[in-house]
Amino acid sequence: MPDPSSWPNEATATASGGHVRTNDGDWSTPLASPLAPHCTGLTPEQLLAAAFASCLHHAAVEAAGEITDEAHTVQVTAEAKLGRDDDGRYRADVHASISSAGLSREQLADLVEYADRIWPFSSSDASRHRLTVAPADGRR
Repeated sequence: MPDPSSWPNEATATASGGHVRTNDGDWSTPLASPLAPHCTGLTPEQLLAAAFASCLHHAAVEAAGEITDEAHTVQVTAEAKLGRDDDGRYRADVHASISSAGLSREQLADLVEYADRIWPFSSSDASRHRLTVAPADGRR
């Protein structure tokens, strides 16, 4: 894993009080609440699907730029499901698909393989990402 101080892209988001927002103020949306089922807002699976679609789209556009000049036609669809194991822990099942107008089957297969290889949540390499959950006391 690269040195985190060398990562050029960074974002912070905060979820509280029934909303999630990016700390730069560019995006905010209400959240559905398991404690208040009447509340409207995005569910965790909607947010997960949107995050995966956004990240993979970024990688797919980069990959398409290596294959074709039609990178602007790249479309990514992600479906996220959340469930519970018998011990109560959540589990996620995410499926994504990539399409792009005007590509042959071979070009599309190359685009999908390249995008899946370069984005951090590759379907073949679970060791390329790390999630750390810790109390918010400044320690990491």
